[in-house]
Amino acid sequence: MYFQRTIRSVASLALLLPALAVTQASAQGAPIAPIKNIVLVHGAWADGSSWSKVIPILEAKGFHVVCVQNPLTSLADDVAATNRTIDAQEGPVLLVGHSYGGTIITEAGNNPKVVGLVYVAAFAPDAGESSSSLAKPYGPTPGAAEIRPIEDGFLVITPKGIVEDFASDLPLAEKTNLIATQGATQAAALGATITKAAWHTKPSWFVIASNDRMISPEQERVTAKRMNSMTLTLATSHVAMLAKPREVADFIAAAASLKHAPEVASK
Repeated sequence: MYFQRTIRSVASLALLLPALAVTQASAQGAPIAPIKNIVLVHGAWADGSSWSKVIPILEAKGFHVVCVQNPLTSLADDVAATNRTIDAQEGPVLLVGHSYGGTIITEAGNNPKVVGLVYVAAFAPDAGESSSSLAKPYGPTPGAAEIRPIEDGFLVITPKGIVEDFASDLPLAEKTNLIATQGATQAAALGATITKAAWHTKPSWFVIASNDRMISPEQERVTAKRMNSMTLTLATSHVAMLAKPREVADFIAAAASLKHAPEVASK
């Protein structure tokens, strides 16, 4: 009789263990399913094609990759576009942002599906900060001198700015393509402030472009340290994902594993 009761108790415990494991994982903030979804967010004066070299590398590793096409009309519009893409995915999402896309993922990263944030030569404001205010202490970069206003408060970069500052280390044909595909960006989007910075509650990774002429490399280093991000420094222009796509893709894939996820920054 005692033996039968023991067997029943062990069996009952075995049934409870999976549920306990899921509860513990949820309590620790860990995803209960592997990260297979990577959502890529482009920055100002760009579109989803800025990730064209990274996408096939990540897909070859087995990831499901989606690029957001931001309207660049306001930060709120861009965050809404990013959230729509996040919500369309099945399972946890690793959110990756380039340049002004870093500001977008800082706000959109509060979506409960997002489990990690990767910044690539990007802005990473805190609550109450904007892309513009974050950059101000570091002074104007060479690329900033090549930004021009057009109608309705939108801004573009001159061809000279793209060739010499935005993508100085790319082949001429690729620079020409960036000139043709750049998206005019609403100036107000760059001045819009963050309401809640997701990097306070989600682990983050940061690719620092040490030859960046659009965002100060020192700004990238300081903000990455502030967020307690795991970093990778590449000697590239602002478009690190086009200049060194293999290195950037491998860094993103490593982040998706969450094996060495950094602790989140304290508030």
